[in-house]
Amino acid sequence: MPVNIPDKLPAIEALKKENIFVIDSTRASHQDIRPLRIAVLNLMPVKITTETDLIRILSNTPLQLEIDLVKIMGHTSKNTSAEHMLTFYTNFSQVKHEKYDGLIVTGAPVEQLEYEDVTYWNEMKEIFDWAKTNVQSSLYICWAAMAALYHYYGIPKYPLEKKMFGVFHHTPSDPKIPIFRGFDDEFHVPHSRHTEIRSEDIEKVPELEILAESEESGVCIVKDKANRKIFITGHAEYAPNTLDEEYKRDFSKGLPIDIPKHYYRKNDPSNPPVVRWRGHANLFFQNWLNYYVYQETPYNIEEIK
Repeated sequence: MPVNIPDKLPAIEALKKENIFVIDSTRASHQDIRPLRIAVLNLMPVKITTETDLIRILSNTPLQLEIDLVKIMGHTSKNTSAEHMLTFYTNFSQVKHEKYDGLIVTGAPVEQLEYEDVTYWNEMKEIFDWAKTNVQSSLYICWAAMAALYHYYGIPKYPLEKKMFGVFHHTPSDPKIPIFRGFDDEFHVPHSRHTEIRSEDIEKVPELEILAESEESGVCIVKDKANRKIFITGHAEYAPNTLDEEYKRDFSKGLPIDIPKHYYRKNDPSNPPVVRWRGHANLFFQNWLNYYVYQETPYNIEEIK
């Protein structure tokens, strides 16, 4: 089934060229089916890239999805046009009385700040509290995962000596957990972050369980035992060239940046990347939508609480 996204969103044409099935909201309005309502709070600086990455990976489900792109009031994007934001995004204040089957909150380039020093932290706290009663299942990515764990459970983050940058292999704690249906014994996830959370802090919280870790990159996936929140410190949604673009951008600016680990063929940036994470990334998002959203959400969306 297709993903239903706003008319004329730039991602539509990009994804059609990849043979990915998306339909705009005008066509979807003629289909007699209750789609899953998914809100995406996009905090990444280059909005269109993140939109395309997420819609690409969400489109592989047999379920019909209705995507609402949401923004916060406390920040103005410097890397995406005001016209794009006005056309395709809705302020959180306009949807906070709505119910959603699922919520995705992306990473943000503010991880080296203390949470309380982020200019929009108060609005983030309001969104986290809203999600507890207005969303069936929430998926928090990278900085959002750490921020949500801090807000809900007081889990601290720690600065890293060097950026965790590359594609790392992880081991599921229990392959029988639904989020890992179809996974192999090990799977890969891209990471791009300056901070980390630690297993010893998570293990002190009875409501949480660690689902996947890496000897090299640490904690990757955490879930609450009520199956309402999933936290992933990496970027399973990344396109093949995203780490390459990050590396070459920072290198060209003279910023301190290492070659992303386990990424380029023969560890040579002049070679193309080796994509090791795409199959498991698709399974991860499909399993989240199927087992944690679709099979748990009430048919009457207003019954979510």
